[in-house]
Amino acid sequence: MGGSPLRVLVVGAGIAGLAVARALRLAGFRPDVTERLPPTESTDTGLYLPGNAARAMRRLDLDGPLRPLGQVIRRQRFLDAAGAPLCEVDLDALWAGVGECRALPRAELHRVLLTGAGGAVRHGAEVSTGDPLPGGVAVGFTDGTSAEYDLVVGADGPRSAVRTLAALGGPPRPAGHVVYRALVRGGPRIVDWTALLGQRAGFLVVPLGAGRLYCYADEAGTDLPADPLARLRELFGSYGGPVPEVLDALETVCVERTEEVELGRWFHGRVLLVGDAAHATAPTLSQGAAMALEDAVVLAESLRAAGSVDAALLAYESRRRPRTRWVRDRTRDRNRTRDVPPALRDPLLRGRGGRIFREHYRLLTGPL
Repeated sequence: MGGSPLRVLVVGAGIAGLAVARALRLAGFRPDVTERLPPTESTDTGLYLPGNAARAMRRLDLDGPLRPLGQVIRRQRFLDAAGAPLCEVDLDALWAGVGECRALPRAELHRVLLTGAGGAVRHGAEVSTGDPLPGGVAVGFTDGTSAEYDLVVGADGPRSAVRTLAALGGPPRPAGHVVYRALVRGGPRIVDWTALLGQRAGFLVVPLGAGRLYCYADEAGTDLPADPLARLRELFGSYGGPVPEVLDALETVCVERTEEVELGRWFHGRVLLVGDAAHATAPTLSQGAAMALEDAVVLAESLRAAGSVDAALLAYESRRRPRTRWVRDRTRDRNRTRDVPPALRDPLLRGRGGRIFREHYRLLTGPL
């Protein structure tokens, strides 16, 4: 179907939606992209892209614009709460032949994808109805407009409205952690991905280049604190390593609960879910953006190769499910490891941690 006049609507202009739009454009389609939020309504945080994300960006022909941004990360270091070493992962070796690992502000990746998608996003256009048609979907928007499409792609995140409208599933379920995110300037000099593991809590710092750091921290639970910055300093005030200097440099913090989406199927008729709308997990393995980028590549390949939309959607889901299931299961494995008391966990990680953590990515270093 490559180059056909297939009418495609992509709902959501985050990483997943813009990646799908870019992939479809490369395949010869011209999708419409809508986003319910205005263009300025976002808070920037950092983003760590493992090697399989870099490979997907290369397949989207966007590795060139990505290359000058952020900082290449070559090593992951795991420390205990006091800052003593637990284990390391050589990222160049782990992702050899796949792609470099990179950390950058999320807004910079978004700009690359937006330009690659053609830059045309209809903001403030929220989908209100999606009625099946023979071979298509009649879509209504909250502003009273409507249109017909051959395919609707829901890329609108874990709380997907498209998922609800298509009767593919309800709200996401809590994954059991509260996460804190911040960008830091003027903090300590750090060159590696550095995580400190405590008692059912962890503190991660990743360099973004140009003196910037991405801070990610989490704790077990679901209750959001009234004062996230105060809670962060209370929770991690006794940690060692770079944490004290990072806490001193913090000014604002974003806080949210982790969520999971696990569905029996990803499409109904001509409505398909991608990215977090289909398979959100806790961000423990830093695979959210990577899975969304891979989804985009595989969806475009499936549409180009198949003889019909229906066949393409079946092929897409059959290719993507094993990888997203692997990420979900390994995420749960790692979270369970972190929940083990440090007196038992830390000796295990000092002996076998590098091998354990490398194993978490084994499937993802293989072909899409």
